[in-house]
Amino acid sequence: METDEQNRIRFQVELEFVQCLANPNYIHFLAQRGYLKEQPFINYLKYLQYWRDPEYARYLKYPMCLHFLELLQHEAFRRECVSAQVCKFMDDQAILLWQHYTRRRTRTLQPPDAPVPPAAGAPPHPPARQQS
Repeated sequence: METDEQNRIRFQVELEFVQCLANPNYIHFLAQRGYLKEQPFINYLKYLQYWRDPEYARYLKYPMCLHFLELLQHEAFRRECVSAQVCKFMDDQAILLWQHYTRRRTRTLQPPDAPVPPAAGAPPHPPARQQS
């Protein structure tokens, strides 16, 4: 039986690992090293599904990790993660999702009469050229 201290440490280690799964480059790293083919590791990923429970999910800072954890339950997805192209695609899609979510959340939280902020990342207009 584990002590309270051992339970706390295991919780922290598993929390950190699950959140690493929000990074497609880390998943690609695991796939390249062959971890996603090893049955003990696949069993560990299955065990980590308990993080989907709201009691545990509330501790996650990067909830997208749950989506990738779910995808990692499928052999076809694990096989495709070796490809750098697939990794790049997942990374691009994650960034697009975060950008859209951030903009949408900002608009949702603004009072209705607040001015609309300029689009994130939009370059400022250059000053007009003077003709000589």
